Amino acid sequence: MGDGLGTWRVAALVLALGLASATPAAAHPHVWITVKSQIAFTPDGKVAAVVHDWVFDEMYSSFATQGLAPPGELVKREQFAPLAKENAGSLADIGYFTTLKIGGKAVDFGSVTDYWMQERPDHLVEFHVTLPLKNPTPLNKFLTLRVADPEFFIDFEFDDKDPVKLVSAPSGCAATVAKPKPIDDSDKQKLTESFFTNLAPGTNFGFKMASAAIIACP
Repeated sequence: MGDGLGTWRVAALVLALGLASATPAAAHPHVWITVKSQIAFTPDGKVAAVVHDWVFDEMYSSFATQGLAPPGELVKREQFAPLAKENAGSLADIGYFTTLKIGGKAVDFGSVTDYWMQERPDHLVEFHVTLPLKNPTPLNKFLTLRVADPEFFIDFEFDDKDPVKLVSAPSGCAATVAKPKPIDDSDKQKLTESFFTNLAPGTNFGFKMASAAIIACP
């Protein structure tokens, strides 16, 4: 596990790690996140930012909210502010698990200032963050967006109903989500905890399991 990944997991996922150690061993992942993303464009049609809304699974959300609000009340953004700030800073070091390629070339993100966490009415924790590009970039026909933990400790998956929205996109642009090939039953049996522990550095197994959002313009 790299230092950047470890830093964020200690900061944001310590409760999930504690839970994992208290329950029978299970294969990766240990945390599940549903992703909704927006691709924002400038008035002249350049890609300006990626806006994420990540919804954590029920188990993590239950532990993350304990003791932060009076019984019966939802945890508000101001109560989550310290953790949101720590997450935003730590995640910046690893690019927010986000890879954005325009015309096949990866782009860099600038400093993040828009972020928050909150507990939704369904009691799931949501993390919102806007990732501005360092330099707004012409779309150049197509772009691809992936959100993935290379070590697959965290399973990111785009929302089934509302995965990607385009904001102020040029006319004719469209977004689709391509999912990876499903793993068959025999391969699933091989995915024990020791399998992930023994993965060689740089294997990037999580990218192989990640969906890709593809935005194409005329």
